[in-house]
Amino acid sequence: MTRIALDPFVTDLDGESARLRAAGPLAEVELPGGVHCYAVTHHAEARQLLTDSRVVKDINVWSAWQRGEIPMDWPLIGLANPGRSMLTVDGTDHRRLRTLVAQALTVKRVERLRAGIEALTTASLDRLSALPRGEQVDLKAEFAYPLPMNVISELMGVDGADHPRLKELFEKFFSTQTPPEEVPQMMADLGALFTRIVDAKRENPGDDLTSALIAASEDGDHLTDEEIVNTLQLIVAAGHETTISLIVNAVVALQSHPEQRKRVLGGEVPWENVIEETLRWNTPTSHVLIRFATEDVEVGDKVLPKGEALIVSFGALGRDEAQYGPTAGDFDVTRSPNRHIAFGHGPHVCPGAALSRLEAGVALPALYERFPDLELAVPASELRNKPIVTQNDLHDLPVELG
Repeated sequence: MTRIALDPFVTDLDGESARLRAAGPLAEVELPGGVHCYAVTHHAEARQLLTDSRVVKDINVWSAWQRGEIPMDWPLIGLANPGRSMLTVDGTDHRRLRTLVAQALTVKRVERLRAGIEALTTASLDRLSALPRGEQVDLKAEFAYPLPMNVISELMGVDGADHPRLKELFEKFFSTQTPPEEVPQMMADLGALFTRIVDAKRENPGDDLTSALIAASEDGDHLTDEEIVNTLQLIVAAGHETTISLIVNAVVALQSHPEQRKRVLGGEVPWENVIEETLRWNTPTSHVLIRFATEDVEVGDKVLPKGEALIVSFGALGRDEAQYGPTAGDFDVTRSPNRHIAFGHGPHVCPGAALSRLEAGVALPALYERFPDLELAVPASELRNKPIVTQNDLHDLPVELG
C-alpha cells in the first residue's frame, strides 16, 4: 500500500482528496510531523467504520502512542489527544458526557436561537453596508467569523472580551505550522483560559451550557472539572470553525457557479440545498482525527491493523462516485438525494449540526439579499487555504460588495 503524505500547507486539497479516493477505501497516510496512520476515504466504508465498536477513541489503544513515538510537541497533539471529553471516550462514558450537550442542541431548542442569530446577522450586515463602496472586504473576517463565534459564546457563556485571545490560540491549535517548542505552552494557555471561564461560572452561574454542565456535575452526574473544561473547549472550537468554513465555502461555490447562483437568488432552489451541497462538495472538515483499532478490521479488500490509528477523510469521501454517481465532482444545488455525512455518523455524530445549519441558513440568504451583486475580488483559484489539515479553511475571502 503506497503511503500518501498529507500536505501541511494544504496547497491542493481537491487533488489530494482525489489521490486518497483513488488509493481505495482505506489509504495509508502520513500526517504532518511524520506520524503514520490510515484514512477511510469512501462513503460506505466510512459509515461502516464510524459505527464499528472495534474502532475506538481511546488513545491508549494506539501502538505508536504506547511505544512513546508520538511527541508531546507534535503540532497536532491537541487534536489527537485533547483530554477527556465526549470526543475521546466511547460507550457509557460517552453517553454520560454527551447527553447534556445533545439535549441543549436539539433541532427544537436550536430553533429558539433563530431570533438572536438574525439580530447578529443584521448587525454584521449593517457594519458592511457602512463601508465605502468599491472597497475590498474580507468577508471571512468581517462576516463569517463573528456570527458563529458570538453564537457559540453566548450559548456557552464565554465573554466576548476573550474572543481575541481565543482566536490567537485556536489559530495555533489547528495549524500544522505551529513551532513544536510553542505547542506545550499553547495547550497550557488554552486549558488555563477555559479553566478560568469554568471557575467564573461556578461562582456566578448563568443561563448557559457551561453553567448547566457544572450544575449537572454537582447534582450527581459526576462530570469532573477536567471533563467540563475539555467539553467547553471542544464545543467552542468546533462550534465556530465548522460554521465559518461552511459560510465561506458556500459563497465561493455560488460565486464560481453563476447559473446556479441565479436559480437560488431567484427562489427556484431553496437555500437548504446550497448548504447541503456545500457540506458535501466542499466540506468544512477535511480530515477528522483520530480513532484506533482494537483488533484487525477488514475495510473492503484491505485491513486496518490492530493498534493502528484511523482518520476520516471527509474531503475525499464527499465526492465518492460510488455514493453520488458520475457527477460527484460537480457542485449541483439540485442534487437529490444528497445523503452526505459531513457532520459524521454514528455515536459521535456532531451534536452541533443543527446549529451550524441554522446559522448558515440565516446568514447566507441575508447576505445575498443585502448584497445581490457581491463578487469575489480575486479568482476562486487564487484563494489560499490555511495550513490546517483538519479544516478546509481559507486565509481570507476578499470580496467587492457591489
